[in-house]
Amino acid sequence: MTNKTAPVVKDLVLVGGGHSHVIVLKSFGMNPMPGVRVTVIARDIDTPYSGMLPGLIAGHYDFDDVHIDLGPLAQFAGARLYHCEAIGLDLEQKRVVCRDRPSVPYDVLSIDIGVTSALAVHGAADHTVSVKPISTFVERWERLKARAHTRAGVPRVGVVGAGAAGVELTLAIQHALSRRGDHPAFHLFSSTESVLPTHNLRTQAVFRRVLSERGVEMHLGARVSAVDAAGLTTEDGSHFELDEIVWATQAGAQAWPARAGLAVDPGGFICVNETLRSTSHPDIFAAGDIAAVVKHPREKAGVFAVRQGPPLGANLRLALQGRPPRPFVPQRRFLSLVSTGDQYAVASRGGWMLEGRWVWRWKDWIDKRFMSRFSELPDMAVRPPTTKDDLSRLTSPDVAEQLSAIAMRCGGCGSKVGATVLSRVLSRLRPVAHPEVVVGLDAADDASVETIPPGMVAVRTVDAFRLLMDDPYTFGRVVANHSLGDIYAMGAEPRTALAIATIPFGPEEKMEQLLEALLTGAVETLNASGTALVGGHTKEGIETELGLSLSGIGRSDELLRKAGMRPGERMILTKPLGTGTLFAAHMHREAKGRWIDAAIQLMLQSSKDAAACFKRHGATACTDVTGFGLLGHLSEMARASAVDVDLELDAVPLMDGALETATRGFLSSLQPQNVRLRRVVRNHDAVRHQPRYPLIFDPQTAGGLLASVPERDVDACLDELRSIGHEAATVVGTVRSPTDGDTPVRVVA
Repeated sequence: MTNKTAPVVKDLVLVGGGHSHVIVLKSFGMNPMPGVRVTVIARDIDTPYSGMLPGLIAGHYDFDDVHIDLGPLAQFAGARLYHCEAIGLDLEQKRVVCRDRPSVPYDVLSIDIGVTSALAVHGAADHTVSVKPISTFVERWERLKARAHTRAGVPRVGVVGAGAAGVELTLAIQHALSRRGDHPAFHLFSSTESVLPTHNLRTQAVFRRVLSERGVEMHLGARVSAVDAAGLTTEDGSHFELDEIVWATQAGAQAWPARAGLAVDPGGFICVNETLRSTSHPDIFAAGDIAAVVKHPREKAGVFAVRQGPPLGANLRLALQGRPPRPFVPQRRFLSLVSTGDQYAVASRGGWMLEGRWVWRWKDWIDKRFMSRFSELPDMAVRPPTTKDDLSRLTSPDVAEQLSAIAMRCGGCGSKVGATVLSRVLSRLRPVAHPEVVVGLDAADDASVETIPPGMVAVRTVDAFRLLMDDPYTFGRVVANHSLGDIYAMGAEPRTALAIATIPFGPEEKMEQLLEALLTGAVETLNASGTALVGGHTKEGIETELGLSLSGIGRSDELLRKAGMRPGERMILTKPLGTGTLFAAHMHREAKGRWIDAAIQLMLQSSKDAAACFKRHGATACTDVTGFGLLGHLSEMARASAVDVDLELDAVPLMDGALETATRGFLSSLQPQNVRLRRVVRNHDAVRHQPRYPLIFDPQTAGGLLASVPERDVDACLDELRSIGHEAATVVGTVRSPTDGDTPVRVVA
């Protein structure tokens, strides 16, 4: 959909995946801005739609019904999705400070991070289940539900806050728990003298009646003053013994925008003008609950965040072009649809009110239509090449002229990344020092020099990849981890690395940022393994690429080889399969974001400790499962060892979503070549229709280790592997005596 060869001129960064930002993403997918790179920083891959959350709690919807998957949406928008938490801003350097990753540069920034609970009451933070932030409430609700179901006697549940959220959740939770046979006693506490105080009197009367009919005891005008493990206390000194307390009071602002130096109101919400632009920093916008529109104050409600989406998107485009944004005036009144837990709802706006089951069906239709906007994404046509006029809207004409001439860039040594960019990046890297390195990255010589200790042999490997994922920092970590896997699989110790990086041509600042992100990720992973980056090469190219050549050492008599398996031994695999099919589906926007995120976490898991564990438990052969898939690497081991292997298909661990995407036909471009290895499977025709069978051909990136372990040591080896973090480690096969050397593998299904 997007033109990946177009140079990046401006960076638009969206912090948070709130209602306004998902609308902005959809807009940029439908109408991309050439030269603008969009990056989303989100703590949660699945972003909840607040209007359907009570329906999820009540049991009318499942998880995917009420969550917008940012993975496919970001793909559609041509945006990079960084799954991490923003914790601050460097306003001078124009960078978003993140937890557990390098900061992210921006030219224009938008913040839509929602809110948190204002837990100012003593004990509330320790003894309540907070509704805010709603992105993590589902997990807290599942724990509450489990406790209520296992508790002896009648559960006593208190809800603090009688606004729309508190009332609707009270009735939803009651409905859900009653369906399980728990029939809890409910108490609703409000500091005001009414329920739903911002709604009209008729709506308030309806909900007072419904709450009363459902047996909810209402404590109106009862401000909570303290919470403890046994219950809560109100300001008049009354104490209520409760087993569970749900906190649904007024929302509070996250603290980091104020700490960063943005103008905020007394509650800590970001002050914006009628264009949604920060009143203190014109390159920053904010929307949704975290924003306070100074001239048009409104309550915190999802409807306002949704309505802010289109004007926010339009004004971000104008700001990127250096043009003044346009004012937006939010409506004063809005349609409110509040459900009663049992597929009955009340609609109100201003002074009128309607109720009934048909209102719930109406609400259900509105909500599902809204959600379909972000799940039923059109197939976009390939965009035409970026022109000089496109770039001129974002930068000066002379820079646009230079950037539009990509095809005229030099090859050979003329394609190297400039020395100034490279030297600045290298000056900020902190590779680990290695005592055997004589000449390394800190020297200006033409090659690195290292010594090899007496009695050791050199172990070398090389790997290189095109950009596999949105985040170049994470990509650098994955490439380094994948490359290290070859050294660990040999039972060797990695020592040094050479890097080769390809960076698309663009403004010097953007090239520098990309190169630094790539190498920072790689160096962090190399450092953790004790491997020193000692040199490399950088060049310009069409796509981002990173490769590493690693050098290690080991004793020749202690190395693990592919040969060495003996009949009777068991084959242990340390990681599940699925990266090939999952990322193939991801390219087509058909993989859930949480599947890709879980796959990346597995790709980042080091095999260092697993290799040491295998050596301690007498492994006789080992390899890492990578591009040739499980079957390819297993057949190499079988042939090198002159043995047969029974592969237990149902025992092979799979990544979340891998079976679904493979069954739907989303397979890696390398899959057809790997499938040619079916000739080594003795009973291919008998098992080829098994749903899991294609996945043994699936190429892996940073896959697990596959080792042959003596039968007597298998249980202890598995116990240790799982204790050090390889929870998926599994016996997947048995080594047999040789029969036919051409077909050494039998798949047991």
